[in-house]
Amino acid sequence: MARRYFGTDGIRGLANGEKLTPELAMKVGMAAGLKFVNGDHRNRVVIGKDTRRSGYMIESALTAGFTAVGMDVYLLGPMPTPAVAMLTRSLRADLGVMISASHNPFDDNGIKLFRHDGYKLSDALEDDIEQLMDSNMLGQLSVGRDIGRAHRDEAAQTRYIEYAKRTMPKGIDLSGLRVVLDCANGAAYKVAPTALWELGAEVFVIGNEPDGFNINDKVGSTAPEALIAKVKELRADIGIALDGDADRVIIVDEKGEIVDGDQFMAVIAQSWHARGELKGGGLVATVMSNLGLERYLGGIGLSLERTQVGDRYVLEAMRAKGFNVGGEQSGHIILSDFTTTGDGLIAGLQLLAVAKQAGRAVSEICKRFDKVPQLLQSVRYKEGKPLEHKLVQQAIKESQARLGDGGRLVIRPSGTEPVIRVMVESDDEGLVSAIVSEIAATIKKVA
Repeated sequence: MARRYFGTDGIRGLANGEKLTPELAMKVGMAAGLKFVNGDHRNRVVIGKDTRRSGYMIESALTAGFTAVGMDVYLLGPMPTPAVAMLTRSLRADLGVMISASHNPFDDNGIKLFRHDGYKLSDALEDDIEQLMDSNMLGQLSVGRDIGRAHRDEAAQTRYIEYAKRTMPKGIDLSGLRVVLDCANGAAYKVAPTALWELGAEVFVIGNEPDGFNINDKVGSTAPEALIAKVKELRADIGIALDGDADRVIIVDEKGEIVDGDQFMAVIAQSWHARGELKGGGLVATVMSNLGLERYLGGIGLSLERTQVGDRYVLEAMRAKGFNVGGEQSGHIILSDFTTTGDGLIAGLQLLAVAKQAGRAVSEICKRFDKVPQLLQSVRYKEGKPLEHKLVQQAIKESQARLGDGGRLVIRPSGTEPVIRVMVESDDEGLVSAIVSEIAATIKKVA
């Protein structure tokens, strides 16, 4: 059954566009509330948001929906996505909600739901909520004394800051480190600078003046140029860039070079392995992670478990197979000893701890492997199912044969738009470019 509302990471779209309206948000609150109301006690839900202007509107609509079915609502205000997941557990809530469109522009927004244990909902639960949303819920609404109420939780930020600080290894602080922090004008603009400062770092902050419209605008993990310039200007030891909801992180070393999620995971995996803290004998990453990471891990006796793209799939594999480090090249880093989802701040703190313990420059500890040449191209098509066409299948088969065991070919259709993503890796950079061009041309020819 085709989904109408939920995608790969909750509900996302243009605020007040065709899908994401106050009416829909209220229906989400009512349906999710009905699904998670249980027992005779007063059930509760926590709601966090990033800094988009439309967050006020969606927050109010969700609150109306949840209280209408008898749930008490705890409003957290601007709060990172991972903080909402943590606070859902800490406050013993039955459900957690994050209002955010992550790294998207300000006019988009979204709704992510978390279970009582801080994990994202399964596809089956999201399907159940969709069915309720499309049903007549009027007869299931609470009346009289059973209607829920809303609270503003003023202590939520402090709770998360203290939790993040406690993830640092004992005896390690950040004194003597000059850190430039880019908060993307997003959800972490208050909590992240405070946590770093309280741990002893000298903190210089950019992207910490949200106005409702400037989230991710020329700042944050998807636009690191401002961070690079500031690190060079201040001669800082490290730059840390978060995205709008702070569930991903990109590092810039003291030379102004970007450290992506693959290098990041390599550092953490090796360090934790040396300390006897790495679980699963390796880490989990997606099919998009560079072949160089896989080779590096193999060289130190560790494995790489690959999943389809999406941090939820990384987490599922981590939980199923007992890994405690996983993530994506884009900077979604999941450290399951501490979090149930990607957490840019906590991941950044763990890297800072490695640097502080080693007493070496970030550029030295984060250059773990040379990347294998990789090229990704998004191919837009008009209609049909081009991947099922015999010419495309033949081109893919021939390309895989040309790459042999020394390269990788990943073909991935988008779940939200008529786009097919073609990724090729090989030590032969010319071959990479040629194969991507040939497959892209074949797709365009048949579609």
